[in-house]
Amino acid sequence: MLFVLMFGCLCSAASAQQQYYFRGEVSDESGNLLQQVAIRQLSTGLLFKSGMAGRFGITSNALVDSFSFSLEGYQSEKWVGTAASFLQIRLKLLPPSLANPDRPRLSSRTNNMSRQEQRKAFIGNETYASLLENPWINTLQFPTTGLSLNVDRASYSNIRRFLNRSAFVPQDAVRIEEMLNYFPPAIARASDTAVLAVSSLLGPCPWNWDHQLLQVEVAARQIDLDTLPASHLVFLIDVSASMDMPNRLPFLQSAFRMLTQNLREKDTVSVVAYGGISAVLLRAVSGCEKDSIMKVIDSLAPGGATPGESGIRMAYKIAKDHFIEKGNNRVILATDGDFNVGLRTEEELDELISSQRQQGIYLTCLGVGMGNYKDSKIQLLAEKGNGNFAYIDSEREAEKIMMKEFAQTLYTVADNAYMQVSFSPQWVKQYRLIGFDNKSAALLDTLSSIKGGEMGSGHTLTALFEIEPTDGLLLLQRDQTQDTLAAVSLRYQFPGDTLIQQRVAHLQTSQAASLAALRAHQFNAAVALFGMKLKESAFVKNYGWDQLQTLTGQVIDPDQPLQTEFLQLVIQAAARYDPKKKKRSAKKKD
Repeated sequence: MLFVLMFGCLCSAASAQQQYYFRGEVSDESGNLLQQVAIRQLSTGLLFKSGMAGRFGITSNALVDSFSFSLEGYQSEKWVGTAASFLQIRLKLLPPSLANPDRPRLSSRTNNMSRQEQRKAFIGNETYASLLENPWINTLQFPTTGLSLNVDRASYSNIRRFLNRSAFVPQDAVRIEEMLNYFPPAIARASDTAVLAVSSLLGPCPWNWDHQLLQVEVAARQIDLDTLPASHLVFLIDVSASMDMPNRLPFLQSAFRMLTQNLREKDTVSVVAYGGISAVLLRAVSGCEKDSIMKVIDSLAPGGATPGESGIRMAYKIAKDHFIEKGNNRVILATDGDFNVGLRTEEELDELISSQRQQGIYLTCLGVGMGNYKDSKIQLLAEKGNGNFAYIDSEREAEKIMMKEFAQTLYTVADNAYMQVSFSPQWVKQYRLIGFDNKSAALLDTLSSIKGGEMGSGHTLTALFEIEPTDGLLLLQRDQTQDTLAAVSLRYQFPGDTLIQQRVAHLQTSQAASLAALRAHQFNAAVALFGMKLKESAFVKNYGWDQLQTLTGQVIDPDQPLQTEFLQLVIQAAARYDPKKKKRSAKKKD
């Protein structure tokens, strides 16, 4: 009897240890076999790779098992089944905009310049770890430079909050193109029915009188508010414990109240909050029900962790459930960016947002706070979500973004907008793009790419180039003769359309003629100078803070509050950064 029992136990053990064999191959949609595909056995967590011929063989203790298949540039697949048959796994290529989601993006790129040449060009100017200033480019060798038309404006507000606290500004927080975008154009544009219109101003370069400064302005068409399409907006609001400060959740509540005032009957609003839990507080309520929307906004109270991942997933699901065909579908994420539950890293967040943007849902990000504010994460989310990014440091700033710039912030007229500027070697020896700096990681990665930006209704983007003119250009300008200094090519798509639109404009060699135009040109020069001084740029190391303060005082319009505030920031920064002023201040205290 004992022998029978022992025999029965041995049989049971042998049965439990029986192994099954899962065999198969992985290929693309055209049948081409794929090697080095990552195959994860979900029951055990073990990782395998497909072989040279795309084949694989994996043992399992279970007759039914599950696997995931992933390869960079392809859509991941999961498979569940038995070991009875030979597996045929097909991976689909990701769209170009989704391939390599974890790779850093370029803000600007010089055509035909190799990465090795780019790295050499930055030697000697690499003064900080992340963002690298664009170098001088020889026009004869590389006449064309391209840049992404992103119209974010958060950098200026960030700089303001640091200086108002008498703190030094982190150099990576200084993005000169965003500083220039913050200010409305000083000169009224001529009427142009084009979706994107180009204009330019050429004038003196205040930090090097032997050079000239080219201002290229791209303006998006202004759409009348009454004719804007219906919107479904999902307010995704961080109510975690980190938002429990006067300059965080209260600012956001104020901003959303202002936004609600602009809503029309045909617009709908959903509200998702995430903190201790993630919850849908309001679902697709008409814009005419303002009291109901305001009541939910006013009821928000901070507490708990920051489950950013679950909140984002929930908001996008609501956006999909109430998607308006040919409408404006947008998630508005408002946070200090301190995600501490779920997906946390920039790479994980990048992948999450990139997988959603192809659904036609845009993302606007509003940042608040100080201390644990994660600028890089919020900017990355907006960039990957085909959206824009703003920082709210006051109720006045909330009013600027949500009331005065309502249409610009929330209504897109051009997607994947990209500009190329091609200089004439006859008139320009060398040139340097100011701003649109690239991250060092993007420059070192040979597979990093540039992605077009989003431009909203009435948006204006300003790009500045410092140029070294040829003797021929100086003679041409002296004789008041015109020629083409540079050609500008714009490429963009209409929202929801894959067809690429293109427009070409030619920029003239003549300098700004009117006093108003020259003043506007020099104001932008002062803003760029301010950014370069904060970055401690080698290109303006001989230009003093006193000189910048004098220049700014001469070119601002005293009737423009934003410009007068800019002068005050320059004065604050000079007191903080200028070693001469520090010494004078120390002597007074003594």
